[in-house]
Amino acid sequence: MSCDLLETEAPGPHYRGDVRDVLDYPWDLMIAHPPCTDLSVSGARHFAAKRMDGRQQASAAFAIMLGKADIPAICIENPVSVLSSLWRKPDQIIQPWQFGHGETKTTCLWLKGLPKLLPTEIADGREQKIWREPPSPDRWKIRSRTFQGIANAMAAQWGGALALREAAE
Repeated sequence: MSCDLLETEAPGPHYRGDVRDVLDYPWDLMIAHPPCTDLSVSGARHFAAKRMDGRQQASAAFAIMLGKADIPAICIENPVSVLSSLWRKPDQIIQPWQFGHGETKTTCLWLKGLPKLLPTEIADGREQKIWREPPSPDRWKIRSRTFQGIANAMAAQWGGALALREAAE
C-alpha cells in the first residue's frame, strides 16, 4: 500500500493521509520518502531561517521517527541532507545512472534490515537534468519523483529478499 498526503498517480491500494495513522500496522517493509525541503543541502542558504522557526528540526524528527519504526525492513530515502549529521550517515548512496537513467541525482538510503541495493543497469551519460528543471507549479513534484529504475530495483531486490526470508521461517 502507498501512503501520501496527495492522491496516488498509480493504480493500487493507497491511503491518503498521515503515515502515522497506519504506521503501527503489521508491515514487513517500509520504503519512506520523507519531505526533503527543509533537510536537503541544496537549500542550505535557507537553513538558518528553517532552524529558527523549527521547520528543520520537525522534518528531521519525522524522518528519524520513520527510520526507527517497529518494522523489520526499512529504507529512508532522501538527498544529501542534514540527516547525516542530525541522525546518522546513510548506509548507501546511489545515482539514477546505476539503474538505467543517464542522470545524476545523489540519493542517500538509510537502511534497516535490508541489503544494499545492487546496480541493475549502468547508463551512459551523467546529466543533471532534475537540478535544472525550469520553474513551474509542479517543479517540486518532478524533482522529488523516484526514478523508475530505482523503484524497480527496490521492488525486485528487497521484495525478493523478504519473500525468501518469510519462506525460511
